[in-house]
Amino acid sequence: MRKIDGEIILFWTLPFLALSWLLVFLFFPGFSPPMSPTMSAEEVAAFYRDPQNLPRIRYSLIVFNWFGIGIVAFLTLIMMQMRRMAHRTPVLAYCYLGCSTGGPVLFFIADLFWLLAAFRPERDPQLTLLFNDLAWISFTGQVGFMVGQCVFLALAIFLDRQHKPVFPAWVAHFNLAVALAIAPAAFVATALEGPLAWNGLLSFWVRNGAIGLWLVVMTGVMGRTLYRQRGEEAAA
Repeated sequence: MRKIDGEIILFWTLPFLALSWLLVFLFFPGFSPPMSPTMSAEEVAAFYRDPQNLPRIRYSLIVFNWFGIGIVAFLTLIMMQMRRMAHRTPVLAYCYLGCSTGGPVLFFIADLFWLLAAFRPERDPQLTLLFNDLAWISFTGQVGFMVGQCVFLALAIFLDRQHKPVFPAWVAHFNLAVALAIAPAAFVATALEGPLAWNGLLSFWVRNGAIGLWLVVMTGVMGRTLYRQRGEEAAA
C-alpha cells in the first residue's frame, strides 16, 4: 500500500476519463454528425424537440460534466511534474495551473448552454437557437487556455536542465504541434461554413482529434514517468 499514492490513484482514473469523452462524442446526437451553424431557428428547435434526441442530449451532457471534473485531475498531475523540473522559478508551473483551471470551466459553460436548450425545448425557437450558438461557440472557439497549456508545458520541458529530464524533448515538440492544430478553432465565430465553421474540418475534426490524441499520448507519458520515478525512489 505504501507504493500507492494520490498521483497513482489519479492516474488510474484516466481510463474512465477517456471512456466518458468517447461516450459523449458517440452518444450526443449533436456531434454525429456535428450540427451546422447554418441551421435555421426552426431546425435547431426541432432537433431539441425530437423525442429520440432529447434524452440522449440530456444524459450525454451529464456524462460530459464528469469529463470536465476528471480533466482537472489530469492537468494537475502534469503541473506537479513541471514542479519537479529544474527551473529557477516555478512560474511556468503556475501559469500552466492557471490555464488548467480556465479551460475546463469553458467545457462546463458549453455543457450548461446545451442543457438549457434541452431543458425547455418548447420555448421560442429563437431562444433555443441562441443557447445552441452559445454552446457551440464556447465549446469550439475558446481554445486559448488549451493553447497556453501546451506552450507553457513545452517551454518548461525545453528549460529543464536536469541530467534526467522529467519529460523527453519530443513531448515538448508534440505539445507545440497540438497547439498549432487547435489554434485555428479560435476563429470559429467568423464563419458559418467551411473549415473554420464549428462543424468544419479545422474547428471540429482536427481540433477534437488533436485533443483526443493529446489525451492518449500524455497519458502514456505520465504513466511511464510516474512509475519510473517510483522505481528510482525504491532503488534509492
